Amino acid sequence: MSLFWSSCGEGEGFYNRETVNSLKCSWNSNVVRAAMGVEYSGCQRPGYLDAPNVERAKVEAVVKAAIELDMYVILDFHDHNAQGHVKQAVSDKLFVTSFLAELEFFAYFAQNYGSKYPNIIYETFNEPLQVDWNGVKSYHEQVVAEIRKYDTKNVIVLGSTTWSQDVDTAANNPVRGSNLCYSLHYYAATHKQNLRDKAQAAMNKGACIFVTEYGTVDASGGGGVDEGSTKEWFNFMDSKKISSLNWAISNKAEGAAALTPGTTSSQVGND
Repeated sequence: MSLFWSSCGEGEGFYNRETVNSLKCSWNSNVVRAAMGVEYSGCQRPGYLDAPNVERAKVEAVVKAAIELDMYVILDFHDHNAQGHVKQAVSDKLFVTSFLAELEFFAYFAQNYGSKYPNIIYETFNEPLQVDWNGVKSYHEQVVAEIRKYDTKNVIVLGSTTWSQDVDTAANNPVRGSNLCYSLHYYAATHKQNLRDKAQAAMNKGACIFVTEYGTVDASGGGGVDEGSTKEWFNFMDSKKISSLNWAISNKAEGAAALTPGTTSSQVGND
């Protein structure tokens, strides 16, 4: 399961061992995704760029719990503009600081955890927007290089353009390295066979695909569950042996939330 934005009130209360333990013991999850808010999120609260120690501590609590409970944990840099920080770094001091903060985040976890534990999976860029893949690729290359200084083996998942849908574009011009995958995100009520075709095209090129985020509702996070499309996606992922995480552990009043409004971390394991 994926946690919700760490910087939002509907998600931050679940960044703890209690939640992770319930996900393993009651939900049969073997992986948890820490979706760290980077910029001001939709809930208009500071993220990692404004409060790095606060947000990193939330992620670290989940990392420690996952290691203790023998689960995988995805360190998700939950951002839509990460490559922009790199592009403007030469001329804009603010963005220099931002990019150094990104490298520091991944270096910290690679050095202190990834170098020691196989539980760690890195997700360097949640969802690039409709931008040029070359710029996103350059960003990934720099972050991958920083991680590999300390952690030479653990999986790194790379976001693809158009909200992590253009895995075929990434596969045609891939980042070089070992144990690299590309993230594919879908919402069953919005994304259908054409997105599965893009995934298949990427796999035909030899790309590793990892669905680090999916929803059973529409792409806004709202609406009802599309059962038919959800089953088609599950069948596809099962047949291709693609790992996946559902969005999200949140008590927000929306269709994508796995919990009802008002739910606390002590209740995650309840029926």
